[in-house]
Amino acid sequence: MSSFPLKHLTLGFTMAGFAGLTQAAGFALIEQNASGLGNAYAGQAASAQDASTVFFNPAGMGLLPGSQLAVSGSLIKPSAKFQNGGSTAAPLQTLGGTGGDAGDWALVPNLYYVHPVDDKLVLGIGVNAPFGLKTEYDQTWMGRFQAVKSEVQTININPSLSYKLNDTVLLGAGLSGQYIDATLTNMVNYSALAGGALGANLQGLASVEGNDWGWGYNLGALFTLGDTRVGLAYRSEVDYTLEGDVSFANVPPPMAGSPQLHNGPVTADVTMPASASLSLFHKLNPSVDLLADITWTGWSTFDMLTVRRTSGSVVSSTTENWQDSWRYSVGVTWHQNAAWSWRAGVAYDETPVEDAYRTPRIPDNSRTWVALGGQYRLSGNSALDFGYAYLFVDDASINSTAPGAGTLRGDYKNSVNILSAQYAYTF
Repeated sequence: MSSFPLKHLTLGFTMAGFAGLTQAAGFALIEQNASGLGNAYAGQAASAQDASTVFFNPAGMGLLPGSQLAVSGSLIKPSAKFQNGGSTAAPLQTLGGTGGDAGDWALVPNLYYVHPVDDKLVLGIGVNAPFGLKTEYDQTWMGRFQAVKSEVQTININPSLSYKLNDTVLLGAGLSGQYIDATLTNMVNYSALAGGALGANLQGLASVEGNDWGWGYNLGALFTLGDTRVGLAYRSEVDYTLEGDVSFANVPPPMAGSPQLHNGPVTADVTMPASASLSLFHKLNPSVDLLADITWTGWSTFDMLTVRRTSGSVVSSTTENWQDSWRYSVGVTWHQNAAWSWRAGVAYDETPVEDAYRTPRIPDNSRTWVALGGQYRLSGNSALDFGYAYLFVDDASINSTAPGAGTLRGDYKNSVNILSAQYAYTF
């Protein structure tokens, strides 16, 4: 074993890297269709406008006119630029730059299929990505010992059913098989770990990779009251125990003999949050629909993240201390004629991250949506939906210190552009 002190080893392994770059609370992805984007996703648990209701409220499948296939994709361009406000360098290291723009283009695809069995029972399935992140800083930036790359991908397979109780009430339920894959990296300050005995500015890259399957469910109810529909929807928590490996690049001798710096298997327990929505859809007249929504997300389950080796020793432990958050949205749809419809919406999305716990992997803050979109009916059976949204993200202050990593102090300037398209065909 190396005689150098290793008590300041830190991987900075946190699952929430997208955070302020994601489009819903924390690192949830609300972009589950293109037809809702133009309304800023207002009223999605009540609108039931196409097969994507499998995700937002499975009860809504009972309102569709027949079997339907809907395929959509969202191009997302987040921007996260750090502005230094008094950061200090790690021991025996130079400070470095501000990291560049940590956001990059990403594609979020979705697919849904709905099929009526009879006049009461409808079956459906959805394949989508309910959570995700991708950020990457320059490896020489001043926060490199806390975060370099953060990437998390999920795939959710969601078979569902809708049952018509009567002309007023529809009920829905679904199961979720959800796969997660994560890769997170940061630089390691070998100079500080060795107490300066190896010389200044000696560093390497630490990487953690892991994956797992988790299971959950969703429930929904839809009430039709004349020209108004009220939707209630709930999605359960999904628990994961990620299994993977930790690896260290360029470990110098004699530190390579240390158990703390050995490559090897690790695990981490993570819970994706539950959510609940109350949505309203009201047909003001034959040409105008009004929509509204309030959604709760139970991010308080994300309070601590600990990475352990299979021997039980702790590689890293990060206090997250997230809070439950709320999202509020309103929207309007104007049906110009039989072929064209136009949408608009605004939303306010609260951050679950308190200022005291913000890290460079989680530059999250509350954001305001402004969205526009529309639909063109290609025929009586097919429709093309499209939408665009710009997210104004509040400036996010950060004052994050980790042992041997220096202090990152300043502000993030964040914003998001989203462009979505969808094709739906009714059989």
